[in-house]
Amino acid sequence: MTGSEEHAPSVPLRASDAERDAVEALLQHHFALGRLTLAELEERAAAAYEARTREQLDALVRDLPGEAEEARSQADVVDSRLLIILLCCAPPAALVYWLVSQRAARRRRADLPVRHPRASGGTEEPEAL
Repeated sequence: MTGSEEHAPSVPLRASDAERDAVEALLQHHFALGRLTLAELEERAAAAYEARTREQLDALVRDLPGEAEEARSQADVVDSRLLIILLCCAPPAALVYWLVSQRAARRRRADLPVRHPRASGGTEEPEAL
């Protein structure tokens, strides 16, 4: 690379129609999960189709959780279908499944750091339980 290429300002990348469609589908997904109101969905979807750059598209979904965060939150939920099947077929196994899942959920919550707000409105360093 030459010296001028290294110092060239980064040019925002243009968004494609497929990227706009993907953002709109993601917004609909979060609307279905209850994270967006209908008005927010309509506003953001319109902005997605008017967006010219990837940065503008990213700004529309920046405050929504990503796939990794969703997968982690889904792991905290007891599979109710499995619990119902176990209750019908083997009630003692259902009790064991429920107890083990509750214990695992408590351990995951205990591993998370706790943040305490300061009087000034900021946050202190994370504090382990």
